[in-house]
Amino acid sequence: MTTSSSGAPAQARLLLLVAVLFLSYLCVAIPLPVVPVQVTDGLGLGNLQAGLAVGIAFLATILTRGLAGRVSDRSGAKIAVQRGLALYAAGALVSLLAGLASLAPVTAFVVLLAGRLLVGLGESLAGVGVIAWGIGIAGPARAGRVLALVGAAIYGALGLGGPLGLLLMDHAGFMGAMAVAALLPCLGLIAVAAMPGVAPHPDAARPSFLSVMGRIWRHGLIVCLQGIGFAAIGAFFVLLFLNRGWAHAGLGLTAFGAGFVLVRILFGHLPDRLGGLPVATASLAVEAVGQILIWAAPTPGLALAGAFLTGLGCSMVFPAMGREVVHLVPAHLRGTALGGFSAFQDLAYGLTGPLAGLVADRAGYGPVFLIGGCAAGVGVLIALLLRRRRRHQTVAA
Repeated sequence: MTTSSSGAPAQARLLLLVAVLFLSYLCVAIPLPVVPVQVTDGLGLGNLQAGLAVGIAFLATILTRGLAGRVSDRSGAKIAVQRGLALYAAGALVSLLAGLASLAPVTAFVVLLAGRLLVGLGESLAGVGVIAWGIGIAGPARAGRVLALVGAAIYGALGLGGPLGLLLMDHAGFMGAMAVAALLPCLGLIAVAAMPGVAPHPDAARPSFLSVMGRIWRHGLIVCLQGIGFAAIGAFFVLLFLNRGWAHAGLGLTAFGAGFVLVRILFGHLPDRLGGLPVATASLAVEAVGQILIWAAPTPGLALAGAFLTGLGCSMVFPAMGREVVHLVPAHLRGTALGGFSAFQDLAYGLTGPLAGLVADRAGYGPVFLIGGCAAGVGVLIALLLRRRRRHQTVAA
């Protein structure tokens, strides 16, 4: 069943889909602060291994975004979402086994990596599927709004998942936290079972994946640079606080998520109204300020303020650029294009963990956030160049 209606039934389906994503994405969010602590304190390994354990899920997502886009376009977005949620649950259960006391640290780490790989594959399918499903419900004219709602669900889950994960680890241990993470996507599977999907395009002619990427890579690069700041917070904000002896380490993702969701709720319409590039330019500038504030912060309050500003800045970059991408390709390539586009954000998440771990081992945790601020600044420059190029094309036309 295909619909682009903006009426109440379509809006209700969209909101239900977003609610399912929020609930299920806690499976991704809960492990983010838990996994580095388990690797460093539970297994006695280093920051590089902690960053790898976080980042490998995102690397798996990068490698399978093209596959997820093809599944969504050819088999339907609902099928992609259902497969993704099932893999979420499987990944959390495999990760749970890494908490067994009978396993040697190296063996437990390998098991944990396997679970994280499954979560990454699940994120690829669920993420692309939800976006394509949501745009199919609301219509491409409201793509920016759909992407804003999807992001609000994801980062709202990240904001809740950080302290929830640490709370669960304190009271139920690593295995208890992973058990809860495995349960939540199962509830999501039950919720979407009766929801009507949107029609796939199994027989439409398709250019190569690289051809599609050639149309969207500049917008994807902006999202990649934006993602470095969030990845730094996700992997190392807790460790920064613990290293400095500061309290409330779990509130970093909460502060980030609060800023992120606030902007999505109040200003989620701006990419559709003003265009993606102006919104992305301003957003990246705010993110850069937030990251530099974390780097320079002498107190935990200022570091949390930096995380909040980072959330404010990161909030609209993905929907702003995603709106541009949706309008660059025909409907039957939408899932493929969104898969490729999302891979740029995954690239930031996947590489930032281990590379920032190397930086942290040699220079401490602060410089990790300085790198995030510089990356956002480069994103501002690219967005300005794209705006200038568009103005020249408009004048020439």
